[in-house]
Amino acid sequence: MEFLQTVIKFFQSGGYFMYPILIMLALGISIAIERYISLSRSRSQNNRTWVRITPALQAGNYQAALKEAEDDQTAVGRVLNAGLTRLKSSSNRNDVEMAMEETLMESIPQLEKRTHYLATLANVATLMGLLGTIIGLIQAFTAIANVNPAEKADLLSASISVAMNTTAFGLMAAIPLLLIHAVLQTKTTELVDSLEMVVVKFLNALDTGKDNG
Repeated sequence: MEFLQTVIKFFQSGGYFMYPILIMLALGISIAIERYISLSRSRSQNNRTWVRITPALQAGNYQAALKEAEDDQTAVGRVLNAGLTRLKSSSNRNDVEMAMEETLMESIPQLEKRTHYLATLANVATLMGLLGTIIGLIQAFTAIANVNPAEKADLLSASISVAMNTTAFGLMAAIPLLLIHAVLQTKTTELVDSLEMVVVKFLNALDTGKDNG
């Protein structure tokens, strides 16, 4: 309870710039939760799709693999569907690879969307904190201009302490948002790498099938 009161007092003494910083933090956390859930779900769904279609690919049964992929809305399903569809009209490896790469490039923005906002929100929160501190210091120096010299030191010290709260809160918001941004970028990169690996594995399976044929 005492900790909560300390937090509330810290927030209230920071001035009105604490509110936009809080909004930046709330928006960032909301985006982070949504992106983490979305990326985790995508990874799980992609793995299930690949496991389901792999046996048909290894057996060289591309018609069955296409049937499995064409109604699948996962990134892996769309990439495989593009390759298998192109394979029906052209057996050239480069044509198939280009079709899959094109679909892959379309899928990447869906995986990366909104993640970059976290870095922006972190920077804005930091700048808001600095701006709040500067304005607080200006108000503090203005307020003590006509104060008794004996009281100036104590009043200035208290005013600076309050003004610095916005910078502190801005950094408190920015640091976790930047860390979360790094984590989500890593998850996104791993997903993109896994999709590229699917393209490579598919093309290798295609080459193997031709060699066996």
